[in-house]
Order: sequence, then C-alpha cells, then structure tokens
Amino acid sequence: QVNVVESGGGLVQPGGSLRLSCAASGGFSSVHNMAWYRQVPGEQREFVALVVDDGTTNYTDSVKGRFSISKISARNTVSLQMNSLKPEDTAVYSCNTVVWDFWGLRRPYWGQGTQVTVSS
Repeated sequence: QVNVVESGGGLVQPGGSLRLSCAASGGFSSVHNMAWYRQVPGEQREFVALVVDDGTTNYTDSVKGRFSISKISARNTVSLQMNSLKPEDTAVYSCNTVVWDFWGLRRPYWGQGTQVTVSS
C-alpha cells in the first residue's frame, strides 16, 4: 500500500504566498515523478506542475513564473511554492505520485487533496 499525504493549504489574500507539501510512503521501490493537479467544483481536474526523479520540471502556462515545484528525493517529498496568488488559483490541490513497484511497473497514487482559497 502506498500513502500520499498533502499539507499546507489554506486561505490567503491575492498576491500572497502558500507552500504545499506532499509526501509518499509505503511499499514501493522508488518514485518516478510527483505532480500537482487542481480542481474547481464543476470543472475538470487541471495539471499544475510536475517534477520527475531526474529533476526535470514542467508547469502549466498559467502558473509559470509564479509557482515552483521541488523535490526531496531521500524523503519522497515534493513541495509547491505558490507566489503572487490570484483568485483564479482557488481550487482543491491534489498530489499525484507515480512510483516504481517491486516488479518494475509504474503505478499512480493520489492524495486526498488540500483546499487553497485566494480571497480578500
């Protein structure tokens, strides 16, 4: 079993900052990549940012220059630093972790999500 746990959401004013963290633990060989997605009620889940085990990162256009994803490989942890937040960043942010299992297969796991609200 693999557990994915997010933390760090909350309420922030426009222009403010928040830092989200995601930690993966349990039965797997190693992490292939960790990513953040977000979803607003009634809309489809949207990709936000990803970091691969080799350090490669990718961002959706709307957060480039404002958000930064980083990993701590030894702890199977990823963080998402969110700066210059806008009301349209309000959503439930979920962490997706793709791990290598002990049979050489990649398997995705989701956390439960954390609410980020940007409002004055």
